[in-house]
Amino acid sequence: QVSSGLRTPRLPVWLCSVSGRHSVLFGTDSRLLSDWKSERIFHLYFYSGQQEQTQTAHLTIDTHSHHWEEAQREDPCSPRKRHPALEMAIRTKWAGATVSWNGTDPFF
Repeated sequence: QVSSGLRTPRLPVWLCSVSGRHSVLFGTDSRLLSDWKSERIFHLYFYSGQQEQTQTAHLTIDTHSHHWEEAQREDPCSPRKRHPALEMAIRTKWAGATVSWNGTDPFF
């Protein structure tokens, strides 16, 4: 029998398949599960278990950023406009959100 903690987690946890690799994206703020106001600026943690990841990545998600104010003239295919696959996966839940890797080099 599955415990109620697995059916209804107390903290937000997402199992991800990004670029064909399995990983875990999780938060430590239980309000993300029940209070939409908590989804303004919040923190998530990402762990892939891959050799190149030596520690859990700490991400800051801002769902009300002004991403449309970025330079309009820049080519959308330029390397500065490309986003890591993990950021694109996060945007499937929070469209238009900006993701800060807080000093960690994006590895997905």
